[in-house]
Amino acid sequence: MRRTVFALLMAAVMLAAVPWLGLPPFYESMLYLILHWVALASSWNLLSGYSGYFSFGHGAFFGIGMYTTAALASKLDWPFLWTLPAAAAMSAVIGTCIGLAAFRVHSVRAELFALLTLATTFVVATVILNTPIDGGPGVYLNAVAVPSLGPTAAGTFYLLALGAAALSVIAAAVIFHSRLGTGLLAIHDDEDVAEVMGVPTYRYKLGTFALSCALAGLVGGIHALFVSYVTAGDTFTIAMPLTVVLMCVLGGSRHWAGPIVGATFITLLLFAFTGGETAVIGKGLTGLILVVVILFMPQGIVGQSIKWWARRSSASVETPAAQPVLIGETVAEQRVSPPTGNGNGAGDVLLRASGVRKDFRGVQALRGVDVEVRKGEILGLLGPNGSGKSTFINVVSGHFAVTAGEIEFSGARISHLPAHRVARSGIARTYQIPRPFAHLTVLQNVALPAMFGAATLDRQAAEKAAWQWLEFTGLTAKAHAVPDDLNLHQRKFLEFARALASRPQILMLDEVLSGLTPSEIDDAVDMIRRIRDQGTTIVFVEHVMRAVMALCDRIVVFEQGKVLAQGVPQEVMRRPEVVAAYLGTPGHDSATDVPTALPARGALHA
Repeated sequence: MRRTVFALLMAAVMLAAVPWLGLPPFYESMLYLILHWVALASSWNLLSGYSGYFSFGHGAFFGIGMYTTAALASKLDWPFLWTLPAAAAMSAVIGTCIGLAAFRVHSVRAELFALLTLATTFVVATVILNTPIDGGPGVYLNAVAVPSLGPTAAGTFYLLALGAAALSVIAAAVIFHSRLGTGLLAIHDDEDVAEVMGVPTYRYKLGTFALSCALAGLVGGIHALFVSYVTAGDTFTIAMPLTVVLMCVLGGSRHWAGPIVGATFITLLLFAFTGGETAVIGKGLTGLILVVVILFMPQGIVGQSIKWWARRSSASVETPAAQPVLIGETVAEQRVSPPTGNGNGAGDVLLRASGVRKDFRGVQALRGVDVEVRKGEILGLLGPNGSGKSTFINVVSGHFAVTAGEIEFSGARISHLPAHRVARSGIARTYQIPRPFAHLTVLQNVALPAMFGAATLDRQAAEKAAWQWLEFTGLTAKAHAVPDDLNLHQRKFLEFARALASRPQILMLDEVLSGLTPSEIDDAVDMIRRIRDQGTTIVFVEHVMRAVMALCDRIVVFEQGKVLAQGVPQEVMRRPEVVAAYLGTPGHDSATDVPTALPARGALHA
């Protein structure tokens, strides 16, 4: 990241010399427009490109910046340069107020967020048009003095645009290479999973949105003096945000350099077709290019180029040597005795659920559940489909909020905490249907929980740890592949690696054996044993009964959202009410047929 920022700063310093080269004002104005759109596209891309929250209200915050500068400079006689921080601050404050409400509502995502921000544009325009800020005729800035930053007025505007573009691009690059950028890219692929893995999604979205709005306001303030006449009709239009979206999609919205490429290309293309009927041709070519990019280069020019380069260089990438993998809080606490299967649960109570209830619009998925998880054990959760097993994992991990009851972990109440704080406390989970981040590589998928989970490593240390977990799960050869390139067995093991990378105290496995072949089940069972042997407590939801009976120290049987029975597996599975609820009506001598040991390798399928 430091090299990237240094290179960008050096490029900005060299470009700052352009006004003293003696170029005609026409070329300086042309460069101003390119930098203007680079700044706008890069600022939009901070939230919308990285996190996927498409905003069609960028023009509103751009317009707020324009009118803030126009009003302060022309009506209150502020020096122009003093108005620019005010323009950025006003846009950031209004954007933050919108984000405080929008990001709190779980359903305001995707097209709903886009419509909300689009509506903001027209609301702001209506307010400005019907108040003394504008009043109808617009605001003139002819009398506002242009600061003498360059040898000419055109040179000054060029330098101002260069400064705004440099701020936007450097901010985009720094965020891209930081924990914040990793979190935003995860939000883009699957926000719920990102939250459960420790990403503070609300705070990240709100902070990034505020920065995006502030940069748009800054660019708007500069542009107000450039055009010298500000009107609501020309400022608050849908054309500006659509143009910005086009630029980012063309260049590649998941990389900081994408908006630079897209903005430069589109600006030059539109400028080349500005006279007479050629303007229509330019717009038509722009639309055609967008269609081609969406169909054949969905990741944009930069994204596709990076993907192509990665494929060429992946063969020559050396895999870092894997170090011994240890799970848990400290090295001294890692190794524990292998499971004895006696169910005595020698460890203290690590997690306690008391009277936990979860309702879904009147449907009671959990009805006063009481469960204890003891340190160092494998606790099996059994029950027919719909009995509440996965719901219990969801409420413990914070994916769902409990309706009533309390959950305590390591003596602290966690039932009121958001999912990312639950993850950081030392709880990790897998999903019944694997939910990897589709646009991140396997290595990045595993590094993310190492950065945001209980381990809270920096990016470099997280990637180093990720290599160890890939070695542990046998996925080293797939480190630079995307999840779509993995089969089901490998995707299940990717779930293991992601969960373990956060170094949890409790690992909750939600039907990790479903869909696997007998030999793949054997591999998974061996891995679960190794995980427990290294000190991690495991909560195991599974329907493969032979694996449950062989692995679990204790089991809890759910039935219609309640705990039906709990205790030693061999004892609980012989109870008539359990046999009737879970296995069906018992036949002749069925109670004595309950498996008590793991069969030979390759025979583990039931």
